[in-house]
Amino acid sequence: MQTVVDEELHALREKAREARRLVVKSVYKAKAGHLGGPLSAADVLTVLYFKILRIVPARPDWPDRDRFILSKGHSAIGLYSVLALRGYFPVEELETFDEIDSRLQGHPDMTKTPGIDMATGSLGQGLSPGVGMALGAKLQGKDFHTWVMLGDGEIQEGQIWEAALVAERYHLDNLTAILDYNGLQQYGWTASVSDGKRSPRISIDDPGKRWAAWGWNVLEMNGHDVGEILKTCRQALDEKGRPTIIISHSIKGKGVSYMENDYNWHSKVLTDADFTRAMSDLDRPLEGE
Repeated sequence: MQTVVDEELHALREKAREARRLVVKSVYKAKAGHLGGPLSAADVLTVLYFKILRIVPARPDWPDRDRFILSKGHSAIGLYSVLALRGYFPVEELETFDEIDSRLQGHPDMTKTPGIDMATGSLGQGLSPGVGMALGAKLQGKDFHTWVMLGDGEIQEGQIWEAALVAERYHLDNLTAILDYNGLQQYGWTASVSDGKRSPRISIDDPGKRWAAWGWNVLEMNGHDVGEILKTCRQALDEKGRPTIIISHSIKGKGVSYMENDYNWHSKVLTDADFTRAMSDLDRPLEGE
């Protein structure tokens, strides 16, 4: 039995590695897009779409499907890569990323792209529709679960905390938020960008404490350990009477050595040499495998 579990975990790691390759290839070809955030979220997205979400890729509009919202919409290429691997559209379509007539725009469009449950882009606005979906499910007596992935930079937005308050008020145990806690935002460390100096005013050094204060169930996990991700997401599904936030400790740019923990790779055009080096890194086993 343990062998079967190990094989499944290995398969998930390989899917996440392939998703990272597709992210890098797509951004390189488009000469536009984001890298750091999609790479940090790849393992979580892979586990969700291959093991956790109740979905039917051939029926992306199935009414009883679980919902997923990528609130940090600029990381769309990470989600597209996993959707393609899961069968929502051909992997080859990723080559059209960010082209004018492509279904795969720089931010996800729910009216164009199969598998997208909410169009996102302006940061801080993804949790609110997630609350609406979860509340709607309760009112309609449906049992689907809603998942929302947040970026740690965007939880500085007030709308996030308004939505958090409403979710707790209505005991939305069918709602789980995942915070991709890589510690970086577009222009540097999240604790040091409000006035060009280190400032505790926008620090998110202990996000779990803040969410707990709003009445949420708080779980934490290593966002690159697929076994731990799987276990933690299942724990969230078992929670009753309140929404759950999972603090996913991750590394921005994970898998590409020169991008890891470097905010400059939040969004940056790859040179030919950058691309070759990145793909070489992604051909090697990740640390801990």
